[in-house]
Amino acid sequence: MEYSQLYKQKLVSADEAAAVVKSGDFVDYGWCVGTPVAVDAALARRMPELFDIKLRGGILMWEPEVFKIEDPAAHFSWNSWHMGGIERKAAAKGFAFYAPIRYSELPRYYVDGADPLDVAVFQVAPMDGHGYFNFGPSASHLAEVCKKAKVLIVEVNRNMPQCLGGFENGVHISAVDMIVEGSNPPIAEMGAAGAATAVDQAVARMIVEEIPNGACLQLGIGGMPNAVGSLIAESDLKDLGVHTEMYVDAFVDIARAGKINGSRKAIDTGRQVYAFGAGTRKLYEYLDGNPACMAAPVSYTNDIRSIAALDNFISINNAVDVDLFGQVNAESAGTRNISGAGGQLDFVLGAYLSKGGKSFICLSSTFMDKKTGQLQSRIRPTLANGSIVTDTRANTHFLVTEYGKVNLKGLSAWQRAEAIISIAHPDFREELIREAEAMHIWRRSNKR
Repeated sequence: MEYSQLYKQKLVSADEAAAVVKSGDFVDYGWCVGTPVAVDAALARRMPELFDIKLRGGILMWEPEVFKIEDPAAHFSWNSWHMGGIERKAAAKGFAFYAPIRYSELPRYYVDGADPLDVAVFQVAPMDGHGYFNFGPSASHLAEVCKKAKVLIVEVNRNMPQCLGGFENGVHISAVDMIVEGSNPPIAEMGAAGAATAVDQAVARMIVEEIPNGACLQLGIGGMPNAVGSLIAESDLKDLGVHTEMYVDAFVDIARAGKINGSRKAIDTGRQVYAFGAGTRKLYEYLDGNPACMAAPVSYTNDIRSIAALDNFISINNAVDVDLFGQVNAESAGTRNISGAGGQLDFVLGAYLSKGGKSFICLSSTFMDKKTGQLQSRIRPTLANGSIVTDTRANTHFLVTEYGKVNLKGLSAWQRAEAIISIAHPDFREELIREAEAMHIWRRSNKR
């Protein structure tokens, strides 16, 4: 049978697709820009008659229609692999919850996890001549989702970029149960980062001077990694490579500046490797059909062994706060969840194992407390009660604020307390010293 005939046989309306969901089902909503639109709207119309639906997804780029129904908590829970602002608001309303996991393990969870997967639905690019639907910039874990789902529904969007890869970047029509042709909305954009602050620029300068020619880059999301990307684009660096969890706009700028060719990568030579991407239209246009870019499952991109195989691997990520022991919290404000574990620890570990590799955790030294209007230090004696340790003290490598950068590897407790306090805001250093003394991690010979 020709694929076009099979396509017609499997083509259904969004309402017909939503009708397969039953009370008690586990329903996967894909990932990031691939979250369904047409089927979501149809399921929202049905949801008031359903109960105990377990929806799963992550990094929502817009508020799903199911979130807008009356009393959503009475009908479903949203279980997020990585939370953003939309999901934080839903968590405050009592129907969204974070599912803690190392992002690199997510594909394996779908293979080995105890929870069933009754229905999976997400957006894809149009079918190609060989019968494949491309996952767009969301390869991540979707290949395993497709294998696990009892019912697999793809929602076709003609605006979804075709993101090339080596493996697990699409699904064949023979594995699909239902096809929905959506309204082809534009791919959701993640707002471009604002202008870099003086703090961002100070941190970026200290990191960029550590990057050699031929380095392989991983950038997290946020103002500081974006500032690093801008400086790299303006630098004299050359022959850079990319191997990252998330593909962000900064990589496009660096590539267009002629700094990226991947020629010195020991694996995937010449390819920019990523698990998923989100950004502005510029990013989607750059990824669309670009053979220099390689969409791959997160179990590959975030595998410590893959990262360690790349010499001079440079990992750059953000943090919420750190303590004097070198513990890094990049996920929560106390008990209030902000994002998730993601792949930060994988890249911290992998970069250190890389020959010449370095991982940088960067943060501003202070923040303004909106409730009190007072300046607070992001460097704390100990993490706040309930804060999550994303990177343990044994694994933190470089720590950077606008006041300097320190390498914590191999330092004893008193040495690292001294080093960390040296990059705190000056207004808080004496207080931090007193706290360090009280915790017996400060020596009289330490510098004041």
